[in-house]
Amino acid sequence: MDRKQTTVPDHTAVRVALWRAMHVQLDASPHVLADEIGLQLVAPDESWRQRPDMHPEGTRGYRASIVGRARFIEDVVQEQVRHGISQYVILGAGLDTFAQRRPDVASKLRVFEIDKPETQEWKRRRLVEVGLGIANHLQFVPVDFEAGDSWWEKLTMNGFNATQPAVVASTGVSMYLTKQANLSTLRQIAALALGSTLAMTFLLPLDLVDPAERSQHEMVYERARAAGTPFNSFFRPAEILELAREAGFRDVRHISRNDIVQRYFTGRTDGLQPSSGEEFLVATT
Repeated sequence: MDRKQTTVPDHTAVRVALWRAMHVQLDASPHVLADEIGLQLVAPDESWRQRPDMHPEGTRGYRASIVGRARFIEDVVQEQVRHGISQYVILGAGLDTFAQRRPDVASKLRVFEIDKPETQEWKRRRLVEVGLGIANHLQFVPVDFEAGDSWWEKLTMNGFNATQPAVVASTGVSMYLTKQANLSTLRQIAALALGSTLAMTFLLPLDLVDPAERSQHEMVYERARAAGTPFNSFFRPAEILELAREAGFRDVRHISRNDIVQRYFTGRTDGLQPSSGEEFLVATT
C-alpha cells in the first residue's frame, strides 16, 4: 500500500483547524482570525459540524481561545518583523496556515514548521492537492519525537541560522511535557541569538480555572489520559516565569487570559470570550 495515502494528520490539529473555521462561519464579525484554509485542507464530509467536539455552543470558549492565541502570536510575529527578525519557528505546527494566509508578512521570513513526520507529509500533500503549493518561505521540519529525534538538530539541518534571532511559537504543547522537559526546551530556546522571542502557552492548575468551567476541564483531562496523551504540566504564572528565568531568558512576561480578552474580544456583539485555563509566557533572549 502506498504510504502517502495512509498518513493522517494529528486529530488535535484537525480539531483546531475546524474550530478556526467555525469562528468565521458562526461567530459575529469582526473575526479575531479569519482562517478557513485548515478546513479546506481537512475537507471533512458535510456533517462535520454535527460532530460532538464541534457543538456550536459547547465549543464557543475553546474556539475563542484558539483564535485568540493564534491572533496574539501573529501580532508578536508582525512586531518582530518590524524589528528586523527574519526567522519564525513554529513548534508543534499542526495545520497552522500562517504561511498561506499571510504572505505579506511570511514572505519577509523563513518560516520553519516543526511537527511529526506523518502530519507534515499529509499537510504537504494536501497543500499541493488544493492548489496552494509550498511557498518558498516555508520549510517543513519533520521530527519523530517518539524515536528520540532532536528538534533543535533537525531545525539546524533544515537551514535555520542559529546566529540570527528568531521568533519561536509554541501553543498547545507545554502541557504534554514534564516540567523537566519544558525546562530543557526553554533552555534550548533561551540559547538562541540575542533578541529572539518565545511565545508559549501553558495551562493553569485547576484551582485557578473559573469554577464554572472546572468540570469541563476535568473531562478534557480525562479524555487526554484515555487517549494516551495525558497532560503532564500545569503552571501558576509565577512558576512559569521562574522556570523561564532559570532557563536563561533575559526578559519574561505573563500574558493572561484577561489580557487576550481586552485585546481581541471587547465590545463584541456576541459576547464571545476565550475559556479560562490557558495563558501565555512571552520571553526574550
